[in-house]
Amino acid sequence: MLGKLNIKPRTEQILERALKGPISSEDALYLLNVTGNDYNALLITADIIRQQLVGDEVTFIKNWNINFTNICSGTCGFCAFKTDQNHQQSYFLKVPDMVKRAKKAVEAGAREICIQGGLHPDVDVYFYESILKSVKNELGDVHLHAFSPMEIYYGSQKSGLRIDETLKILKEAGLGSMPGTAAEILNDDVRKVICPGKLNTSEWIEVIETAHKLGVPTTSTMMYGHVESLEHRVEHLSILRDIQNRTHGFTEFVPLTFMHQKAPIYQQGLARPGSTGAQDLKLYAVARLMFHESIKNIQVSWVKLGFKFSQICLMAGANDMGGTLGEENISKSAGASYGERTDPEELIRIIKDLDRIPAQRDTLYQHINPVDY
Repeated sequence: MLGKLNIKPRTEQILERALKGPISSEDALYLLNVTGNDYNALLITADIIRQQLVGDEVTFIKNWNINFTNICSGTCGFCAFKTDQNHQQSYFLKVPDMVKRAKKAVEAGAREICIQGGLHPDVDVYFYESILKSVKNELGDVHLHAFSPMEIYYGSQKSGLRIDETLKILKEAGLGSMPGTAAEILNDDVRKVICPGKLNTSEWIEVIETAHKLGVPTTSTMMYGHVESLEHRVEHLSILRDIQNRTHGFTEFVPLTFMHQKAPIYQQGLARPGSTGAQDLKLYAVARLMFHESIKNIQVSWVKLGFKFSQICLMAGANDMGGTLGEENISKSAGASYGERTDPEELIRIIKDLDRIPAQRDTLYQHINPVDY
């Protein structure tokens, strides 16, 4: 079938194998370099595999983000969100204020509350615990998707607890799942440049695998388009796949293109100005071919890519549009220009335009309900 597209023999062989199962890291690196008809064939193959694995439903969730503080002691070179305590634009929400925001979001239809914040000097595990308990006491049924691996690691250190002890406390308090952020690129040479003060690759893996073993699922992410090579991208995907094969705890994969406009490492001349559209599509497609059954859901970040290009990514292996969001300040601070929230109708419109089926989901993809507006 693919041979009719006039592609190179090696490309055809890899893509034909991909229709039957996951591709190797070596083949993934090759595909990230293809052009012309081979590039088109890659996207077509990823879309075919997407349909085989998850069908024509494109999912999304009604959710709300609460970024409780922008005060952060971190040194990430890609972050334009953080401030110092004395900065005039710094803020630190009180727990009752977070509860009020969560309640308002749930009353408006949110099924998930995502809670994250900077590494504030006064924050520890017990502060995280108080947030969860307070929201749960007010809104018992809402799913709490909260605290990145870096926040878990930081809170553990501040409290003198092991990672497993921290996660047990937070799960008991109502933690339903975690964002698999702070991954950036899982290579320590890259991390020394873009986030030198952040947990290293093995520490990130420890937090994630501990969460999975304790029954706390997470997303998986990759931030790309800065200083990493294509080899680093493949290495990252391979690490995620290996973790999933061990724990089965990832709910989805979310590629996050680097927002360069206000990032310090870009302003200092240390990073590229993000990825190109072709590189984005290759990454979505190659991820689909590498993950296959292991991570079935691949999410498009419309906040970073915009609605029009997100629609194109749905034709390159992706099947989820993420959340409707609200108060999404981190991407916005870095220079994202596509807003911090959207109405479901906008997501439904671009999904139906592809003749795909819009469907609302819960955080864990356990309940998926097609919608018709």
